[in-house]
Amino acid sequence: MKRFTAAQEGFLVQLARRAIAEKFPAVGRGTLSTDSVTLSQPPDDPQLLVPAAVFVTLKHAGRLRGCIGTLEAVGPLWQGVCDNARNAAFHDSRFAPLTFAELAEIDIEISVLSVPQPLTWKDPEELAGKLRPGIDGVILRSGRRGATFLPQVWGQIPDPEQFLGQLCRKAGLTEDAWRRPEVQIFIYQVESCREGKDD
Repeated sequence: MKRFTAAQEGFLVQLARRAIAEKFPAVGRGTLSTDSVTLSQPPDDPQLLVPAAVFVTLKHAGRLRGCIGTLEAVGPLWQGVCDNARNAAFHDSRFAPLTFAELAEIDIEISVLSVPQPLTWKDPEELAGKLRPGIDGVILRSGRRGATFLPQVWGQIPDPEQFLGQLCRKAGLTEDAWRRPEVQIFIYQVESCREGKDD
């Protein structure tokens, strides 16, 4: 069952865009499509005030341009969208800060996460078989290292074993580290809000 209405999804995406736009000088910004969205006070919608873990992903010409979020709720959903939109735009260490020229060209996707649940398995093959491509986001932890892939990443890495291997690399581990018994795996699902979703 969908958690958000189309109107709520649209508001969250416009909120993210507004949060990024606010970091640029007002001169030259012109009239934004987000001018009706305010960041100065919480929205009236109670559902957007509920604490939630959220990631914000930016793409430019179909390529990743920034992605940052939290795996646990650290505040109300609307605030998490604002904070992570700014972080994805200006503080993702993989990319240079977003420029004003790019602002109108980026596509924004918001992923609201369910509470992560631990997986148990007897052997690596069972673990790989328990993952649901396109549905499960995956968190991998080993000691002090850890990383996550959102469910959307299955679109680029559809094979579960390769998915886990690349997740290990993201965590700074060897690609076969997921086969070790001390590794912890958690799964979660997301509801995504993005521009042009129904186009």
